[in-house]
Amino acid sequence: MDLISHWITQYGYAGIFTLLVLGIVGLPVPDETLLTFAGYLVSRGQLKLAPVLTAAVLGSVCGITVSYALGRVTGYLLIEKYGAKLHLRMEYVQRVHDWFRRLGRFTLTIGYYVPGVRHLTAYVAGASKLEWPVFAVFAYTGAAIWTSSFIALGYLVGEQWQQISGDMHRYALWGAAILGAAVLCWWTWRRFARPLP
Repeated sequence: MDLISHWITQYGYAGIFTLLVLGIVGLPVPDETLLTFAGYLVSRGQLKLAPVLTAAVLGSVCGITVSYALGRVTGYLLIEKYGAKLHLRMEYVQRVHDWFRRLGRFTLTIGYYVPGVRHLTAYVAGASKLEWPVFAVFAYTGAAIWTSSFIALGYLVGEQWQQISGDMHRYALWGAAILGAAVLCWWTWRRFARPLP
């Protein structure tokens, strides 16, 4: 929290933008807390709504684009070079690409709300060579919805923003754990289940 207060006090809207870029790429920045606090500051008149929204959306968009580019450049090369040792064949990459084209692209929109997921979806999308226009539509829409919702939350709850933000973070972590367990169970079932004779 001290980091967020310092950056916003020192750098204003540029601080919000920079912290969100770093947080989306994967550095330990409490993104939801930052957005909720910014909304609270707007409610007190210390910040203006339009610049806060602009900085937040642009920071999220830039961060997720960097993650996508890293996945596109390094992820694919790493799979080509070391995939065989990890039993990752290129056909698996094609399957992931096809899945993103059908359903996975929606994780780019809703994944912002799950800690950890928003850091990985863009990287995986890039590594699987998901086309940039498809990525952009879903990821950038998600950025706008996610940032707006937490800024609005901070604006509406006012002085209670810190407690609400902490509760939301805990619920999100539980959601991430449940989602991760569900995905692991599904993957295990697909890999090891055998049809009954």
